Amino acid sequence: MMALYRVRALHSTPSSLPFTDPQKCPFGPFNSFTQKRFKKPVISARTRLEDRVRDPKLDKLITHLKKLKTILNLHQLMSNKKRGPFVSLQLMSRWKNIVGLNVNIGTFINKYPHVFEVFKHPIRRNLCCRVRQKMKALIEEEERVVKEFELEAVQRVKKLLMMSVNGTLGVHALRLIRRELGLPEDFRDSVLAKYNADFRLVGLEIVELVDKDESVGVAKVEFWREKEYREKWLSEFETKYAFPINFPTGFKREAGFRDKLKNWQRLPYLKPYERKEVVKVRTCGGIEQFEKRAVGILHEFLSLMVENKVEVERLAHFKRDFAIEVNVRELLLENPGIFYISTKGNAQTVFLREAYSKGHLIEPNPIYVVRRKLLDIVLQGCRSTRELAAEKEIKELSSSPGFTADGGRRDGDWVIPILENFDNENPYNSVSEISE
Repeated sequence: MMALYRVRALHSTPSSLPFTDPQKCPFGPFNSFTQKRFKKPVISARTRLEDRVRDPKLDKLITHLKKLKTILNLHQLMSNKKRGPFVSLQLMSRWKNIVGLNVNIGTFINKYPHVFEVFKHPIRRNLCCRVRQKMKALIEEEERVVKEFELEAVQRVKKLLMMSVNGTLGVHALRLIRRELGLPEDFRDSVLAKYNADFRLVGLEIVELVDKDESVGVAKVEFWREKEYREKWLSEFETKYAFPINFPTGFKREAGFRDKLKNWQRLPYLKPYERKEVVKVRTCGGIEQFEKRAVGILHEFLSLMVENKVEVERLAHFKRDFAIEVNVRELLLENPGIFYISTKGNAQTVFLREAYSKGHLIEPNPIYVVRRKLLDIVLQGCRSTRELAAEKEIKELSSSPGFTADGGRRDGDWVIPILENFDNENPYNSVSEISE
């Protein structure tokens, strides 16, 4: 038996032996029990975005605003048609990819009967759609309010130019945040060219500030600091460089977090409207001051928006003009008490946390009020449709002959049927004889 085992061992190949197989035993010492090194978890913008504490109110608001944006895009496409104030559903089905819908266009329209009205064409007998008069009136009211508060929009653009390092901004960058600034669609000709004492167009796509106004260059956070200094009797050292912090519900505070936050609040930084030499990132202690300067610029930037929110991707168009050399998304996530990023919708949206409470703006402005009315009509959905049925009956009665707008008959309409019946009974009598 021992000889048989020796023969088998001699005829066995080296690859079949467990200690000579290169796949089972890689090269190096301690190959039989190789240990894996523990890797420290990487903390990046992506991990912070996934692990952040969510705000359900603001996420729900973004979901509703996405629906309103789709409806406004449909209204814009319908308004571009010159045939009439209505469009056939067959044509609207081609706009599904343009407005970014995942459902059928007819299904989407039927969800909002207070916004769209579906009817049958009297001649072609096909289904058509038009926007209801109440929705149209609010859209026109928004355009009217934007024109009425044009001077406030001019002040916002002027402040943005004052925050930039060279006093210039790209017209394309302003066009991306046109709605957030409360500017009209043709703002380049109606606003920038009109106020030539404040702005100067350099070429076609660059706007420059003509004269700096020191009275305008006061950040929004300075008013909060003054209020904290007076009401809470805090020292100037505590409030001079502080920001309002509102952590979301469920935010976990680690050990030593309060001391770090207190030191960060006291850290001096270059304020948004100051034109001193910008602190470099590579200098000693410059990274903390530079990041806080970027936080101050972003805070003031969101304060200038009508709804105190903007898409994160559009901030990249202002990084060079504002001299922000850090990762903006990571900076926003590192300060959850000041900013909140919502991932609902097609794009990430950043909110100024102190400006909102339970999904509503704390200090509303006229443009926000009109847009909120538009959103309320969208949120009605299929509720209160009995009012629409009553309006339809009144419209049918008013369009029929012999009825007024309030559903009653016009004066003189009662006499005509009596005369007709009388003529039928007395065909030989004339009207003149009856009058006698």
